[in-house]
Amino acid sequence: MIYTVTFNPAIDYVVHIDELQVDCVNRSQSEEVYFGGKGINVSIVLSELGIKSKALGFVAGFTGNAIERGVQEKGVETDFIHLPEGVSRINVKIKSDKETELNGQGPKISGEAIGLLYEKLDKLKDGDTLVLAGSIPNTLPSDIYEKILVRLSNKKIKAVVDATNQLLMNVLKYKPFLVKPNNFELGEMFGVELKTQDEIIEYAKKLKDMGAVNVLISMAGDGAVLVDEYGNVHTCNACKGQVKNSVGAGDSMVAGFIAGAESGDYEYALKLGTAAGGATAFSNGLAEKEEIHKLLMQM
Repeated sequence: MIYTVTFNPAIDYVVHIDELQVDCVNRSQSEEVYFGGKGINVSIVLSELGIKSKALGFVAGFTGNAIERGVQEKGVETDFIHLPEGVSRINVKIKSDKETELNGQGPKISGEAIGLLYEKLDKLKDGDTLVLAGSIPNTLPSDIYEKILVRLSNKKIKAVVDATNQLLMNVLKYKPFLVKPNNFELGEMFGVELKTQDEIIEYAKKLKDMGAVNVLISMAGDGAVLVDEYGNVHTCNACKGQVKNSVGAGDSMVAGFIAGAESGDYEYALKLGTAAGGATAFSNGLAEKEEIHKLLMQM
C-alpha cells in the first residue's frame, strides 16, 4: 500500500483576470477550485494511473471537510486527522499578466494530533511506500520527517521524500527509496551553481552516496535525470507542449515514478514520471490519465 502525508492541505482558489489593479475592485473572468497539497497531489495522480493510495494528514473546519470530500471524489482513500480548532488554509492564486499568490497559514497542530499521526503510521507494513512531501508548518517540529523515519526504521518501508535543502539532507542517512529535488535545489544543497547535465549527474550521485537509493532530478524544459539504485544513469527529454501550470508538476512526476517503479524498470519509471509531470504542466489542474499516456508515447 502507498501512503502519502500532507501536513498542511489546502484549497487552491485560482482566479483569472486580465490585469490585476491595486486599490480598486477587480472582476474575475473565471475561477477554479482545487484540493491539494503535495502529498495529496501524489495520491490524486496515482489514482489517475490506477494505483490505490491512502492520504494521511491534518484537516480542520469547514475547509478541511471540503478538502476531504474533494480528495475522495478523485478516487483517493483518506484517513485525515480532524483538528478541533482552526480551519484548513485557502490559497488564492491570481493569474493575469503576472501570477500572484496569497497562501494561508493553516491550523495549529498539537502534540496530541501528532501522536495520532504516529499511531496511523505505526500500522504500515513491510513493503509499503510512504511519501513525505513538502515544507513543514511552523507548528510542527522541524525534524518531523526524521522522527517519522526513525520510528519506522525497524520496518522495510520505501520512503519517498520530496523536500529541499537541510530538510532533505537530514533524512539521507535513513536511506530513502527516492528523493526528487530539481536542479536548482540540488545546487543550493551543495552551495554550487550547476550549469551542465554532467554537473547535475555528479551531484545527484553525491546524494546517492549519502544514502538515497534513487535520485530523481527534474530540470523543467531540459527534462530529467535519474541515478538509480544500481548506480545507472538515465536521462529523459522534456515533453513537448504549452505550459499552463507549474503547481503540482513535481508531485505528478513523483507519482508517475512510483507507479512506473512497481515494474522494477527504472527507465520506464523515469519516462512515466516525466510524462505525468508534463501532463500537469500542460493542464489547468493535475494530470489526467489520457494526457499522461499521450505524452508517454513521446518518450
